[in-house]
Amino acid sequence: MWRNRIHKQFVSVLILLTVLLISCQQQDYPTDNEQLSHEEQIVIRFSHVVGENTPKGMAAVKFAELIKQRSNGHVEIQVFPNGVLYKDGEEMNALLRGDIQMIAPAISKITTLVPEWSVMDLPYAFKNAEEVHAYIDSEVGQSLMKKLNDHNLFSMGVWDSGFKQLSNSIRPIQDVSDLKDLRMRIMPSDILAEQFLSVGAYPKRIDFNTVFHQLQKGNVDGQENTLTNITSKNLHSLQDYLTISNHGYLGYLLLMNNEFWQSLPKDVQTLLIETLAEVQEWEWQLAENLTTERLQEMEACSCINIHYFTDEDIQQWESAFEPVYKYYANNYSKKYILALPKNQSRH
Repeated sequence: MWRNRIHKQFVSVLILLTVLLISCQQQDYPTDNEQLSHEEQIVIRFSHVVGENTPKGMAAVKFAELIKQRSNGHVEIQVFPNGVLYKDGEEMNALLRGDIQMIAPAISKITTLVPEWSVMDLPYAFKNAEEVHAYIDSEVGQSLMKKLNDHNLFSMGVWDSGFKQLSNSIRPIQDVSDLKDLRMRIMPSDILAEQFLSVGAYPKRIDFNTVFHQLQKGNVDGQENTLTNITSKNLHSLQDYLTISNHGYLGYLLLMNNEFWQSLPKDVQTLLIETLAEVQEWEWQLAENLTTERLQEMEACSCINIHYFTDEDIQQWESAFEPVYKYYANNYSKKYILALPKNQSRH
């Protein structure tokens, strides 16, 4: 009898172990990313240097939220704004080293790697964002995209910041001659440097996160940037004059480390591309709306003297900057200039 009891207990234990083993093997994939192991989860660290209340900052958050939701937590985009992880001049090297997986630098900052991209910095190259998007989608624009692959970069799209305006603490900028002898902060771009040098100003290449302090210390007199970036860093509080010049486009390239991109499963690549295409459309409209709102706020606060360009002013400034186009054509390639929308309309 005791043998039968032992046999029954043994069989019961064996059945219990079998049930437990099967249940473990059939466990559903966890949908809460907190339950995922490091090996199961794909983490993409996305570093950028502007504020969370800018078009780029808000789009980065939206992108992260959508990817988390649509992947059930399998893919997590960790967003680090305001240069908290890597500063303006550090994030590209961090991306190439693989320390982070995604950045969205201003196109001007790509020109140190691919100088031809500085066609986007040419003054009055575009009238509006629609022309920019059409140029990027064109054959010549896509050829610029492909040049990034040679530097282990994979481009996923373009986000708008808007068009740049001029501010300074010395005098109103109405005529081109008003720029003479002003020390102006610029992003790292030879074309932007040439833009100011050609009219007698002194360009200073300064990281975005330190512009406020440089203006505060009086190391520079003024700067050029979009209204959303100016207000996000409160730069206008240190400036007396603002000119709505719309003289240059400022946009961001969505870049990933190409080796990391190639290592991702195809379904994850598809999810990222499709979601970014959706967020890109949303970001474009957001940038336009926020630019209008920020200008209205600055007009209402009466905290800075604002000057607006007429169509005649724009024609005069565009003519004054012709030497910058010659500089680009002589140093890079004229084909990128000929492909600009404003030149296409002349044919």
